[in-house]
Order: sequence, then structure tokens, then C-alpha cells
Amino acid sequence: MFTGVIESTAKILGKTDSGLTLARPATFDDLKIGCSIAVSGACLSVTKFDDASMSFDVVPTTFEKTKLGSLVMGDSVNLERALPAHGRLEGHIVLGHCEGVATVLSFEKGMLTMSVPASLTPYIVLHGSITLDGVALTVANIQGTTVTVAIIPHTLSITTLGTVKKGDMLNVESDIVGKYILKAHGSQ
Repeated sequence: MFTGVIESTAKILGKTDSGLTLARPATFDDLKIGCSIAVSGACLSVTKFDDASMSFDVVPTTFEKTKLGSLVMGDSVNLERALPAHGRLEGHIVLGHCEGVATVLSFEKGMLTMSVPASLTPYIVLHGSITLDGVALTVANIQGTTVTVAIIPHTLSITTLGTVKKGDMLNVESDIVGKYILKAHGSQ
């Protein structure tokens, strides 16, 4: 489980049809093979690492359902290590299971507006949580498939969201609690 509070960003050092290699942040000093890391919101397991890099296997479905498939060497991604059982939940409940990709429509004065897949709108609630590229945020407005979130300057300065522009893609994970409530009521 993750919180959506980004710890670091990293550049893509290599990409194949079945994996990614990223620069290893100095603060990620507790890595082990099998550690779960949210890479722009997608939960991936460390398969290899050294002082400068860390590698992950990526299945075709992950490349297809997320923006990870379109990234190239040198692109930056958001990173968060899994929450330890004794850790503080400071963000939202995030699983790292991206459900689709949103397209940025506009980004002005801290307000990010995007188009989300219609299949996700039942799980997006006004003032509820949404995770974009691994960053847990609160929905400020929703009209059909158009969703707006407000992003504070601190988040913009420490994540890749500070560089998004119209047309960019963002990985989306909707609120897991909302999904289970709808499932329990037979709405899914």
C-alpha cells in the first residue's frame, strides 16, 4: 500500500519491452529485491539494483494501461516506497493499481483539468481522492469526464506534476474505498 505522498523523482535510464531501469535516489537506501515502489503510480517490484540504479520487470498490461509504455530515456517519474505497517498514513489509501490514463486539458494557477476515461467516472467523487502519476490529490470539480484538481506549490515543486502541459498523459487510480462501496451495493 502507498499513500500518494511522493518521496522523490527519478530519470529513466533504460527501457525494454519487459522492464524499466531508473536512477536510484540516494534516499532509497533500504532497497531489497522484491521491494514495491510506486513508479508514477504503478506498483512495480525491484528486480535488481546498485548504488546508481534500480530495475523493474514490467508486464505488457502495465505498459498498455499506463503511461509507462510511452515514456522514453531521460523522462522523469514520481517515486514512493511502500508504506511500512508501522508507518504514518499521511496521504490517501493508494494501491498502485493504475486504471487508466487521463489527458491534461489545461493547467492554470494550480488548477489541473483533465479528461478521464468514462469508465472511471463512477469512482471519482467531488472532494474525494484521486491519484495522478502516484500523487494523491483531492477532486475540486467533476463534470462528466472532465475532472479538476487543485495542486499546492509544494507538490508542484517536488513531483513531475509541476511540468505537465496540455496534452500530457497522467496515470489515474480512483479511490479504492469508493470502488468497494459501489461493489457492495451492486453498482459495479
